[in-house]
Amino acid sequence: MTDRRERLRAAHLYLVCGEQPDQFLEAALRGGVDLVQLRMKDAPDHAILASARVFKRACDEHGALLILNDRPDLAAAADADGVHLGQDDASVAGARATLGDDRLIGLSTHTPEQVDAAASAGVDYIGIGPVNETPTKPGRPAVGLDLVRYATAHARLPFFAIGGISSANAAAVAAAGARRIAVVRALTEAADPEAVARELSEALKLSEEATVGSA
Repeated sequence: MTDRRERLRAAHLYLVCGEQPDQFLEAALRGGVDLVQLRMKDAPDHAILASARVFKRACDEHGALLILNDRPDLAAAADADGVHLGQDDASVAGARATLGDDRLIGLSTHTPEQVDAAASAGVDYIGIGPVNETPTKPGRPAVGLDLVRYATAHARLPFFAIGGISSANAAAVAAAGARRIAVVRALTEAADPEAVARELSEALKLSEEATVGSA
């Protein structure tokens, strides 16, 4: 299997969701989702692990990476590819001790200072956001595209822009420099998640190719 970090660097589209029907997950992965984060914050451990087993089978079939939210211990138990942490979640050092060096750790960032600090924090990628206000992060103000531009210029790690990103505004996020995005409702509320995932993935790949071609 290709190294997890190589697969991370090649990734464009990151789906963050809770428990979902098999048909939805299969459709999103067929459409081009490269990473899936299972996010079940208030669920009991046994429910998270049960869903993680289902998600892992689907991700493995499609060559996608599986990340668990917040819980390094459950990520290890589920044989996931890594964990995603918030600024107030488990420590990066603790997560690394639990997961070892070969699994991935992601970290949410919301300010330029947090983007800069992530470079020496021992994580593998960062989330930048929320770009727009979103009900999945109630009470957290939007950071707008300025932080995406800052990360484009200064981040030393792969980053995913996240927060209210959809087909309607993905082009603006890409124009600010993002080559990777994470989405929630854009896919979970889509009538045709496969088609929407394909549209988002292709738009990001075309944006990257255009940038490389003009360099």
